[in-house]
Parts: sequence; structure tokens; C-alpha cells
Amino acid sequence: MSNNKIKYFIPVLMAFFVMSFVDLVGTGVDELKQSSETPRYVLQLIPFVALIWYFLLSVPVGIWQDKVGKKKALNVGILITAVGLFVPVFGNTLSVILVAFALLGIGNTIIQVSANPLLVDIVPSEKASSFMSFSQFIKSLGSMIGPFVAAVIGPRLADLFGDGSGDGSWRYGLYLFGVIAILSWAWLASVKVDETKYDGERATFSSCFKLLNNKFILMLVMGIFVVVGIDVAMNSNIGNFLEIKIGIDAETAKYGKSMYFFAKMIGTFIGAILLTKLAPRGFLVGSSILAIVSLIALAFTPSAIGAWIIIFIVSLGVSNIFPLLFSIAVTKIPERSNEISGLMMMAISGGAFIPFIVGYTMEIWPAAGILVLVACAVYLLFIGLSKQLKQ
Repeated sequence: MSNNKIKYFIPVLMAFFVMSFVDLVGTGVDELKQSSETPRYVLQLIPFVALIWYFLLSVPVGIWQDKVGKKKALNVGILITAVGLFVPVFGNTLSVILVAFALLGIGNTIIQVSANPLLVDIVPSEKASSFMSFSQFIKSLGSMIGPFVAAVIGPRLADLFGDGSGDGSWRYGLYLFGVIAILSWAWLASVKVDETKYDGERATFSSCFKLLNNKFILMLVMGIFVVVGIDVAMNSNIGNFLEIKIGIDAETAKYGKSMYFFAKMIGTFIGAILLTKLAPRGFLVGSSILAIVSLIALAFTPSAIGAWIIIFIVSLGVSNIFPLLFSIAVTKIPERSNEISGLMMMAISGGAFIPFIVGYTMEIWPAAGILVLVACAVYLLFIGLSKQLKQ
């Protein structure tokens, strides 16, 4: 990559760190679980309000960015994310946190729709899958440190600013991330990014949804739906699972998500290296099998140590599937990248629906929630083995 491209590659990559802030939904669930009497499955409204926007806004954002450009759309998303991170100054109640994460979800939807195809624009096409995995490594880095910042740095910042109430001190971690988001916005705004632009018909609602008539694109869109559902369900429900099924105390159990994102960070880094040499299809099949086997093991393990290890392995299995599916779709039909990005980001709404189903079934039988995720992983294996992916 030339030095000229590196100067705007890094601020675009920084947007993926900002993208990780929406993964604080799991922390929001855990923190409010400790400070309110709200039923656990009702707290799954937090990931719902954060991720439902992918279903509602992704296609309109894809059409809009086709007109204004990916960089401009990306910076708008970063700014909305920053606003959402400062909303909790109004309190530590469920209603305030729902508003905050709704804004995070809106901002994150725009970031996802614009950042992914913008990154594909500025990297060599033959290495798109590798760079997409590396971008997810950056996102996973932010996702991993998020719970630590909220649980440890947040209270220290609260003390520093004279807030000794202890009520909702985790929110100060959100404010710190808000400052980082503003700095990212300013950095990206200061550089000129050479976007790839295609002549021809502009994106419309009709052109977007007509792509779903392409069975290959539809299959990959549904793949995004289920893999994000696995990701968010693990983030927002794994603490409950460890507490209910394994008997781990609530304070320790909430760090299950940190283990998950630590493994995801490692998995995406390794994936970025391996995908420079391995075929995406074979990597997808291997990743799906690993996810299926490890999720089944997690559902039935009686051991606390075993559960921690298996969570790590589950994350390794699913860590590269999102960037794999996205890069396969966009490189297949590059001239329709804005519409494809909108559809695939709409599918991120799987993170709004699947965690709620997992949380509800887990209340009935702890292992049932994990078995829902097994079914999702089986579909990913189906994609990898499909004849369409061989073509």
C-alpha cells in the first residue's frame, strides 16, 4: 500500500474502533441488572434498541451514501455515536440508557454501512478479505477493552470528577469513549479519501431489494443475520449463562464477554494473516464447524473452567465470518457495493432479534439458549458448503 493511501487508511481504520462502542450493550445489560429489579430478559431491550436500526436504516443509508459519498456518511455516523455516548449524563435509568444505545445504534448503522465498503475501496481487491478481518481485529480490540473501561476506568474517572455516589459510575467510561469518537471524527474530516465511484444508475430502494432476487446475495445476507445474532447473544447473554448454568457469581460472570472479545481479537488478527494465503470458502467451512462443536460443548459443560475455555473457542470460530461474508459479496458485484452494504448491514438486525430469543429460552432452560446459537452456526456451515460459493 502506498504512503499516500496509508495517510487515510489509518483514520478509516480508526472508525472501526469507534464501531466497537456499540458492543457496550452487554455491559449496559450487566450494569442495570445489578442496579434495578428489571427482569433479565426485559434488559435485552438494550441490544434490541441498539441494533434494530440496522433493519430500519441500513438500506436508506446505503442509498444516501451513494449520493453524498462514503466518507461523509461515515463521519456523520461517528458524530451521532459520540452524542449517544454522552446521553447517560442524564441518569442511570433504563429509559436513559435505552435512548443512549438507540443513538449508538443509529450512529453505528451508518458507520457499518459506510466504513466497510470504504475500506474495500482503498485496499487491493485481492486482499479485501484479509484487510476486512484486520479491521474486525481493531473493532474486537475496542470490544474487549470496553467492559474493562466501564467497570474499572469509569469509577476512577467518576472519583476524579468528584462523583462519589457510586450510582452508575460505569457511565464515565462511555464519556471517555465519546471523546475518542470526537477525535476520530476530526481526524477523518481532515483527510481527503479517494473513493471508488461507479458510473451508471444511482442506488434506489428498488435496486437494493432487487438484489435479494439473487440467491447468492440473499444467502450471504442471511449469513450476516445469524452470525451477528451469535455475536451479540454471546455478548449480552453469556454472563447470565455462566451465572445460571455454571453457578459463577454475577460479578465474575460479567467478564465472560471480555473473554469472548479477547478471543475474537486474536481470531481476527490470525484470520487477517491466514486469509492472505487460504481460500475464503475453506476458511468459512472450518470456522463454522469449530463454532458448532464448541457451542454444543458449551451448552452441556458442567465445569466453570471448561466454560471459559469453550467461550474462547466459540469466539475463535465466529470471529472472521462477518468480514468473510461481506468481502465475498462486495467483490462479487463491486459496482453495487453501496446497495449490498446496505442490505448486509440491515441483516445486522439479527443482533436485535436473536439475543432476545436466546435470553427468553435461557430463562426456561439455560442450555436451550445456546442451542439456538448452534442452529445459527449450522446455517453458516450450509453457506460454506453451498455450490454457489464454489463458483
